[in-house]
Amino acid sequence: MNHYIPDLTKWLIAASMATVVLLADVTNTMAAAEPVDPEDPYLWLEDVTGDRAIGWVKQQNAKTTAELEALPEFEPIRKRLLAILDSKEKIPYVSKHGRWFYNFWRDENHVRGVWRRTTLEEYKKPNPTWETVLDIDQLAAGENENWVWKGYEVLYPTYDRCLISLSRGGADATVIREFDLGRKEFVLDGFSLAESKSNVAWRNRDTLYVGTDFGLGSLTTSGYPRVIKEWRRGTPLASAKTVFEGQNGDVAVDPSVVHKNGITYEFIRRGVTFFTSEQFVRRGDRWVQIEKPADALVGTFGEQLLLRLRSDWTVNGKTFAAGSYLAADFNRYLDGERDLAALFTPTERKSLASVSSTKNYLILTELDNVRNQLHALKRDSGRWVRSALETPEFGSVSIGAIDDEESDDYFLTVADFVTPTTLYFGAVGSEKREKLKALPAFFNADHLEVTQHEATSRDGTRVPYFQVSQRGLELNGKNPTLLYGYGGFEISLLPSYNASMGSSWLEKGGVYVLANIRGGGEFGPRWHTAARKENRQRAYDDFIAIAEHLIQRKVTSKRHLGIQGGSNGGLLMGVMLTQRPELFKAVVCQVPLLDMKRFNKLLAGASWMDEYGNPDKPEEWAYISKYSPYQRLGKDQKYPRTLFTTSTRDDRVHPGHARKMVARMKEQGHDLLYYENIEGGHGGAANNRQSAYMSALAYTFLLKELR
Repeated sequence: MNHYIPDLTKWLIAASMATVVLLADVTNTMAAAEPVDPEDPYLWLEDVTGDRAIGWVKQQNAKTTAELEALPEFEPIRKRLLAILDSKEKIPYVSKHGRWFYNFWRDENHVRGVWRRTTLEEYKKPNPTWETVLDIDQLAAGENENWVWKGYEVLYPTYDRCLISLSRGGADATVIREFDLGRKEFVLDGFSLAESKSNVAWRNRDTLYVGTDFGLGSLTTSGYPRVIKEWRRGTPLASAKTVFEGQNGDVAVDPSVVHKNGITYEFIRRGVTFFTSEQFVRRGDRWVQIEKPADALVGTFGEQLLLRLRSDWTVNGKTFAAGSYLAADFNRYLDGERDLAALFTPTERKSLASVSSTKNYLILTELDNVRNQLHALKRDSGRWVRSALETPEFGSVSIGAIDDEESDDYFLTVADFVTPTTLYFGAVGSEKREKLKALPAFFNADHLEVTQHEATSRDGTRVPYFQVSQRGLELNGKNPTLLYGYGGFEISLLPSYNASMGSSWLEKGGVYVLANIRGGGEFGPRWHTAARKENRQRAYDDFIAIAEHLIQRKVTSKRHLGIQGGSNGGLLMGVMLTQRPELFKAVVCQVPLLDMKRFNKLLAGASWMDEYGNPDKPEEWAYISKYSPYQRLGKDQKYPRTLFTTSTRDDRVHPGHARKMVARMKEQGHDLLYYENIEGGHGGAANNRQSAYMSALAYTFLLKELR
């Protein structure tokens, strides 16, 4: 599930949840407080860590592992996947802070991971020397905690302190502690926050902006911070000064301090819904609201204000289309001037994927029919000058500035389905790129080819998809085929090098298909909006159309077609299971939403009503109920065999969704499998061993059912 991330540039990503106290306390209280629904006898399975629920989970796990571990494919797949995940030949991606380049790394010797650093000169070597900053395995052992790394926030401009976020068991709620990067140790009596879904930002060395659980209604109904305070070093958190308050029904309120091109901006963003917000900038002691469309995103580049539109906007008689990227002088804009320059204008099949900034350039990553193009923009004598950057013909690219204060250097990552990911070092304005790192070939792709196709959805919309298969594939309807989809929150699915899928599926003769259905962001916000709320069925029609197109082309048949998806994609799987059960032979449904009547009452579910609608409103439940999988199950229906997986520690999408679905299906006599990882958070796994195990279960299941 795409979730709230307290960073303006990541609002629509995304890694993409619950509250401040322990997960067991939250969910037990919540489940007990809910009225009993006579139509739902399985509410007790929403008690996440209750003895009865956990006992049920263990029974289901035992049945699943007994069946799948006994298959001859399971252990070889698990071992190979773990070797891939632990491989020392993986690319160690880095972030620059001062003179150091930092990397977080997991392998067989660092199960929980190690945070380490090196210099750029050293990093360019084939086998760089790393300096350990923090060993999470040692920390977890020393503190007797199941710590999972969740990231950090570095102090600018000295880069000698940071705020480290650690999760218990992979949950999204974290503990935050101040760390000294020079001494490589936690700061005694430094800034520290108890477990919560906190949002923090350095204002200066001795002051933080903090959103956390201050008690007594300081969280939104979605479980995120509602109140922002200014907290000074050496004072108790309880005495911190309140600088902003949102509403209880908001998604979240978060602070950010942005340093770009020599200018510092202090922002507070009030997330009114998942896709709408109010943005405030600090001017002296005042917080000034930035006038903008409610669903537009705000960014900066030096003295320029940047606006990314999600809907059409008419200003001074001119209409800018949804998906446009606009720029204006920040101060003059605040004063009321609306002299806007369009840096990107979308077309029907062209959208803006991402933006990165170096010292002198904005780099736009565009998608043209789901294929990447790169362009650089520079301010010259008050005008924006645009130039193209060389882009690979096929596959996908990701580009990021190395340091937007000092240089125009960037890292460029290039990948596709069959070509191992490669990392380049370059500079805008220079045609030369230096190849730094590349993955080895983790699977044999010599006889594979990638093709792009289009299916026609029920309403006539052309929906693209990628197909990876053996070159010269025999179109006889007998090829085991795995169709993957998501279709929500404006998240695009792009070609990537998936070593797990390649080694466990493609190498064994399977066909892999990636669906670019509506609800995603492949063609910008309009592609997403086309499948929101009352139009949700369009995403499902698109997925069905691709499945039928694969059968029509005789790539596969119903006997050999399987589908997979997680989170919002897990909801997609549940809908396919209940709407078109005869179309598929096997389903892998991971960390899913399934009970759409109660999704807004479970953990962070209230934050997603802007995507799905509010089931408590009869007029909105009228369309949600038409596809809600849990309510649509039928005893007399024959369903494809399904493997449901989730995590006890998922505090984003409640594990009760999958649990209740399975319990009801078993009550009705359907044949299925269920596995719940006791750790792992929304990603389903907390370390490489768990990831390898969970993936091995899925691929072993698919191989058994589809060959």
